[in-house]
Amino acid sequence: MNNEVLKNVKVLYVEDENDVREFTGRTIKAIVKEIIIKENGKEGLEAFKENLDIDLIVTDINMPKMGGLEMCAEIRKINKEVPIVITSAHNDPDFLKQAIDVGVSAYAMKPIDLYQLIESMIKAIEPIFLKKQLKETNLFLEERVEEGIEKIKSILDSQDNIIFVSSKDTITNVNKKFLEFFNVDSLEEFNSKIPCITSLFKEEKACFNLNSITGDEKNWIKYLINLNEVDRIVKITNQDRQDRIFTVNIDAYKNNDFYVISLTDITELKEKSNLLEYQANHDLLTGLFNRQKFHEIFGKEIRRDKRYENNLSLILFDIDHFKIFNDKYGHNLGDEVLKFIAKIVSKNVREHDTIVRWGGEEFIVLLPETNLEGAFKVAEKIRVALEEFKDDSIPEKITSSFGVTTLKKGDTENSFIEKADEALYEAKKQGRNRVIIKS
Repeated sequence: MNNEVLKNVKVLYVEDENDVREFTGRTIKAIVKEIIIKENGKEGLEAFKENLDIDLIVTDINMPKMGGLEMCAEIRKINKEVPIVITSAHNDPDFLKQAIDVGVSAYAMKPIDLYQLIESMIKAIEPIFLKKQLKETNLFLEERVEEGIEKIKSILDSQDNIIFVSSKDTITNVNKKFLEFFNVDSLEEFNSKIPCITSLFKEEKACFNLNSITGDEKNWIKYLINLNEVDRIVKITNQDRQDRIFTVNIDAYKNNDFYVISLTDITELKEKSNLLEYQANHDLLTGLFNRQKFHEIFGKEIRRDKRYENNLSLILFDIDHFKIFNDKYGHNLGDEVLKFIAKIVSKNVREHDTIVRWGGEEFIVLLPETNLEGAFKVAEKIRVALEEFKDDSIPEKITSSFGVTTLKKGDTENSFIEKADEALYEAKKQGRNRVIIKS
């Protein structure tokens, strides 16, 4: 790690736990120029307002009076560039999303590993350090160009991020990390193999690539500069054929035609965010959406239905005599039945329909732009598919009972589901393995 970048740094450290604050504060103090220590976000915000020369913020998330992310959001209104390192034991996808939205540079999980914390601080401050060094070097270049170029190379090579100087079409300088990542010995070798670095940006949702740009002027650098910081994301495959995700930081250099571009690897942070978001919104046994996600989707669909007067219908069904099946064959086999049902239903609905494991052996299918008659046909199609399903591992025929309804004026989420539940109850009352509708 390049610890030298911390020697001239003024740090604001915010932590509400006394033991953690005292121990970690002493460690940080030993390696930086100055440290300001506060106990909560409110005090931290006031300290930042009184010390606008603070170079780096290290903060916990959950704190009394004002949380760390709320504090950072307020600080961002004052200074959009100051790097931020967060420390937290959080495993919440909302926390990770908020952290990215606020513009957090790096993070260290609790309990704090001091080596990881220092590494995160260095990673956060390096782009700022580089920018300052480059400004100083530019002044020096006016008198001693050749010597200045060597200094730029030295500075670039000392960074952990992938850094290069480029115009829209031409890369003129790269650092050692750049050459290592792309497995080339020199910039000349890279340019001979790759006409433009953007050709390496993979096409993927939420990631930038050349197809993101419309119009004749394909100036990818200016396009990225105009994006929000959270949207400056690219995916590149490394020499080991592994996909890595980077945030892109761009600073003007010399004139408007050349820029210093820094790629910061956030693969692990992004993957953790995606995983936690999936776990928060899905039933982990069947892979279907859970109740929490249903409430979110239903809110959007009901607003769309009212705006465009589209039909919105719902199917509620459960497995007949599932408790008896579980008692007879065990919950492990019961879980396998639930997985099979999830697959069968997925094959018998449209891509934009929403399937939810409502709880236990109950499932919901939300059908946008579908009237009551259409919803009945879908439910009947699923019922038959379940009745005809056979697998050597399942010793008995599986059937289900269905309640179907459609959204009417004045319906709420609760009344909508209650109508389907009443229809489902009637289906069971009439002998199960059937579809009943209730308008």
